[in-house]
Amino acid sequence: MAAYRFADFLARTGQSFWQVLPLNPTDVMCGNSPYFSRSAFAMNPLFIGIDSLVKEGLLLQTDIPGPPPFLPDRIDYYRAEAYKGAVLERAFQQFNKASTPDNYRGFCEMHSGWLNDYALFTALKREFKGLVWSRWPEALRDRDPNALKAAAQRLNEKVEKEKFLQYLAFKQWFSLKSYCNEKELQMIGDLPIYVSYDSADVWVNPHIFKLDKDKIPTAVSGVPPDYFSETGQLWNNPVYRWDVLKESGYRWWIERMGHTLNAFDRVRIDHFRGLVKYWEVPAGEETALNGEWKEVPAVHFFKTLTEWFTRFPVIAEDLGFITPDVYEIMERFQFPGMKVLLFAFADNDPMHPFLPHTYSRNCVAYTGTHDNNTLRGWFDNEATREEKERLFRYLYREPPVHEIAWEMIRLVMMSVADTVVIPMQDILGLGQDARMNQPATPSGNWTWQLHPGRITPAVEEKLLVLTETYGRGRRGLRIDDCRVSLVD
Repeated sequence: MAAYRFADFLARTGQSFWQVLPLNPTDVMCGNSPYFSRSAFAMNPLFIGIDSLVKEGLLLQTDIPGPPPFLPDRIDYYRAEAYKGAVLERAFQQFNKASTPDNYRGFCEMHSGWLNDYALFTALKREFKGLVWSRWPEALRDRDPNALKAAAQRLNEKVEKEKFLQYLAFKQWFSLKSYCNEKELQMIGDLPIYVSYDSADVWVNPHIFKLDKDKIPTAVSGVPPDYFSETGQLWNNPVYRWDVLKESGYRWWIERMGHTLNAFDRVRIDHFRGLVKYWEVPAGEETALNGEWKEVPAVHFFKTLTEWFTRFPVIAEDLGFITPDVYEIMERFQFPGMKVLLFAFADNDPMHPFLPHTYSRNCVAYTGTHDNNTLRGWFDNEATREEKERLFRYLYREPPVHEIAWEMIRLVMMSVADTVVIPMQDILGLGQDARMNQPATPSGNWTWQLHPGRITPAVEEKLLVLTETYGRGRRGLRIDDCRVSLVD
């Protein structure tokens, strides 16, 4: 499978970490963003490798038709879902004919806290043709026990199929993680702080979100004007009722963090500042301009979590408008923040906090993230003449354009940052066509994926040499945002 071959590439080049985007189910209605999922706990069935199902006796090789034509480095979610969905349906029917294995029963029992509700939610969504849960019949919307029981019985086979798909996805993920760990590779996950309104999480736990009596959001999430948008970003996720969460001892967050830490070796918390103070926008606004900052009981929250978990290896995404109280929390709990090299040359400031010579050890340095252009895309299409001149002055030379990405990779490798993360697009020197996401743009995102043929011997050699030269091997250079084929 492509994921195992990619892990082999990382091991051959001396890498220590593989950072991935959230692996939760995506929705075409939300632009297939992994940050807008119908579950904070489930995995995306599109990541299930179908070839291994033949080895498990769930499929015959003849059950797997040839895939439709796909572009080599783009995800076609519609075609992938149609193709893989039909194959997985055959696997489920075969699974249904056999006696239920003990490890499947064990999986369902272990994950019963979220799995049963998620499976029923997904089955009901299909029955109601994608209708948002707050518009379901009132008894189901409000989770009347008798209505839930009747729905579970009526949709039993569809509910069981969703559990089966999660069983396969988790089984394969932990197999891959074990393979990586054996090669001294650790997996870095990504945790969105918010959940989608139309999700099993909000349907099951409406009391921890700001909703009205009809379960409609009264306030939603976003950020004020920033680098990416003059009107801010309106995300429209429901915001938390932190008073209710605190009274429960943050039970939902503890369950979510425990689930995530079990699946990954380290976890990046997206929009970390929202766990200290968040931007709340009245529901119905067209932009995020009319929001206001709201307090979170951050000290009590993180004290509770760090006392609950003996291991709490998180990375705080501290980009954007960050106030001193956020840094105080990070310093108090020793959470490493992020440094993004692409932001370092916007100002003529020799002590800009994203210039590598200003980094502290306790940070994670990135050339860019999934929200940025690629290095080559930035240089060719976004960087001003002044920014290019600052970059050349910092490099102390003007390299050829085709060397720009490697030169900037070298800068972060040379820094004292404990960990360095490089998007695969930058390792490959790709242009802006390979950008993963453009914030505040509703379509055209999240489709780039790595084609194995792009990793040439020359790329491997260059990466290995730089990794060894700057002592990054088995210490902290890592590869980010690689989406392995959804069909393989």
